[in-house]
Amino acid sequence: MKAYVFPGQGAQFVGMGKDLYENSELAKEHFELANDILGFKITDLMFEGTDEDLRQTNVTQPAIFLHSVILAKTLGNDFKPQMVAGHSLGEFSALVANGTLSFEDGLRLVAQRAAAMQKACEIEPSTMAAIIGLDDETVVKICKEINEIVVPANFNCPGQLVISGSMKGIEIACEKLLAAGAKRALPLKVGGAFHSPLMEPARVELEEAIENTTFSTPICPVYQNVNAMPISDPEEIKKNLVSQLTAPVRFTQTMENMIADGATLFTEIGPGKVIQGLVKKVDRKMETAGVDSFQG
Repeated sequence: MKAYVFPGQGAQFVGMGKDLYENSELAKEHFELANDILGFKITDLMFEGTDEDLRQTNVTQPAIFLHSVILAKTLGNDFKPQMVAGHSLGEFSALVANGTLSFEDGLRLVAQRAAAMQKACEIEPSTMAAIIGLDDETVVKICKEINEIVVPANFNCPGQLVISGSMKGIEIACEKLLAAGAKRALPLKVGGAFHSPLMEPARVELEEAIENTTFSTPICPVYQNVNAMPISDPEEIKKNLVSQLTAPVRFTQTMENMIADGATLFTEIGPGKVIQGLVKKVDRKMETAGVDSFQG
């Protein structure tokens, strides 16, 4: 079975999507429509901006979404997903790819999500850190023992888990996790504690936006971040999408479940190759591919 997977925040690069805009009329139309919907020329920032421009949450999230979704649209009849998933933000790309959301509604929700997350980040200084070389159970246990907000945020692959929380919580957790045998505890350059209780104000805001958006029955199931299960019911997809902001991304389990359900090829659509790497860490023999530029 063909599984299509979509990257999340962090995969952006200056120049992303420019080849699509220049070589495909369909892509150009969608990019121009995006400029209108967003109310600013995101194409300028994507094609000729700086790394700093692209690191702003309100730019990063729509930029990665647009690159992924427009790429999928340019594949035409070659794009026949039988299962889809996305990492965090990538779940929105997956939901447009499988027909749950329209392009326009998907982009509006991503823009609202980015703005809500940015606001939540400004309420309390917070951050994230990648923990390398320690089993998930130990990380979960140590986070629970700390008397600060610090939680597992991204189960990326075996031996790689990202934690999220208050500045103090992350600092204490990194020390304790290194003492427990982690090879590395790397603070991440992010604006806040994504997928943690500190995103509650953003979750409340996004819930209203999602409730007011039409979700259709998809052409194939989406394996959602919050439970790693294949979902096709629009109401359940909505509920899980709201929970995603404060719940961990269960990506290791998502890939394991997709493989158990018959995935034979994982194709990553969008910038970078991060997800292909994660798939290989779950199953070295699994076939992976990437589409990150115009195919012609």
